[in-house]
Amino acid sequence: MTRETMEFDVVIVGAGPSGLAAAIRLRQLAPDATICVVEKGAEVGAHILSGAVIEPRALAELLPDWQARGAPLTTPAAEDRFVYLTATRAMRLPTPPQMHNHGNFIGSLGDLCRWLGREAEALGIEIYPGFAAAELLEEDGRIVGIATGDMGITRSGEPGPNHQPGMELRAAYTIFAEGCRGSLSKRLMQRFALRDGCDPQTYGLGIKELWEVPAAQHRKGLVIHTLGWPMDSATYGGSFLYHWGENLVSYGFVVGLDYRNPWLSPFEEMQRLKTHPYLRPHFAGGRRIAYGARALSEGGFQSIPRLTFPGGCLIGDAAGFLNVPKIKGTHAAMKSGMLAAEAVAAALTGGRPAEPEAYERMFRESWLCGELHGVRNIRPGFARFGMYGGLVNAALDTYVLRGRAPWTLRHPHADNEGMADADKAPRIDYPKPDGTLTFDRLSSVFISNTNHEEDQPPHLRLRDPDVAIRVNWNRYRSPETRYCPAGVYEIVGADAGAPQLQINAQNCVHCKTCDIKDPTQNIDWVTPEGGGGPVYPSGM
Repeated sequence: MTRETMEFDVVIVGAGPSGLAAAIRLRQLAPDATICVVEKGAEVGAHILSGAVIEPRALAELLPDWQARGAPLTTPAAEDRFVYLTATRAMRLPTPPQMHNHGNFIGSLGDLCRWLGREAEALGIEIYPGFAAAELLEEDGRIVGIATGDMGITRSGEPGPNHQPGMELRAAYTIFAEGCRGSLSKRLMQRFALRDGCDPQTYGLGIKELWEVPAAQHRKGLVIHTLGWPMDSATYGGSFLYHWGENLVSYGFVVGLDYRNPWLSPFEEMQRLKTHPYLRPHFAGGRRIAYGARALSEGGFQSIPRLTFPGGCLIGDAAGFLNVPKIKGTHAAMKSGMLAAEAVAAALTGGRPAEPEAYERMFRESWLCGELHGVRNIRPGFARFGMYGGLVNAALDTYVLRGRAPWTLRHPHADNEGMADADKAPRIDYPKPDGTLTFDRLSSVFISNTNHEEDQPPHLRLRDPDVAIRVNWNRYRSPETRYCPAGVYEIVGADAGAPQLQINAQNCVHCKTCDIKDPTQNIDWVTPEGGGGPVYPSGM
């Protein structure tokens, strides 16, 4: 089938903060370059989910007059609280330096991306939302662009009545800004062995709700982070709660995906945490208005892969630029996009040398590299020493060694490798939701505005369907039914002695957790038809 072809100097995959920052910086440095950004979400910002305390350092470098231009960051962070929870009590701890938010802003990262998208389009950059980059184009060992997915393919794999073939978007350089565990980024790492010589990536699952609360209990600018209950001391996790905007509260919970107990449900833990006496008052009289989830790259400095390959590079969370102790990645993602743009612009204006390897060097010389290197031992310290030992290690690294330890703690294995057998792990009984403070998965997915065309090929694929029962059910009692925050995976027929895995792909909120945590890596997440998935509203 013949596909239409378009030629550009640069194609950028993903209209998140890194991709849009790269596009704008490219236009600033190479005003004659042709630039195209493709975004799988229905609109720019539709798939953007963040804790939304944003450090404006990179934004100020990109657009120094961002406030005068009307960037949607209008709530300064006013007060930091760092709290350790037991089942019934809360103990205020000193706020670590990395978590001090003076000078930062609370806002919607989705809205910031929408604003950056408008700024990019005003510069003449072409942005195509609703088009999923589904295929790498390679010639003579070099990436020469991407192809978008076909539209209107039926579940049987045949073209339907509304079929439209995908387009080939060819470019001198292709920048991949897909975010965490991007489907093409994953292929690129395998194709060009980009992860050789670095630690395995480790991930967290972040689940978030947006609440509207009565004005009388709103504390604009309040930033709260908790650790401890409901996690046990061996499981990495914590929560955030931000008061911002007009009576809005962003609440989220993050669980490290290296957890061992197959009975653990991050969604259920997030729900029951709201019942804690310290947190419950923040939701009193309020109403939940949005929900979402996404995976986070938590490996840090030692898990960053090689960034360049013939014809392109990785930026943002596709490469793992997240400062875990700071609980921020937007500034890092934007800076990485700007560095890549500067390298690509030099290659374009200098007559297109073989590759823009300068990006790797520029990263190593940047404040971003120094920032990530300085906190490299904190996240693996929690994995190695548990919660209490991790806190001691973090205090030592922060206050005594000041990030200059002569050693680097390693991430020894991928997150899917450490799960215990179900019959050797303690079962966890979760309370039923009350529909006012706590909720179930399906009502949560409903307010994420998630939608997929029913008659399309499944984008959640089992490499070997037999493994779903022979291994996942028999050994781990199907942990995918618990770690998925959207109710995609369901075991049916178990009561009759014939369990089968049912995949409700239409519920998928594109968090990628199944692709990461499946014990045998049997689940492969690929892009669905463009425009499918969640549409996160303002505030997410």
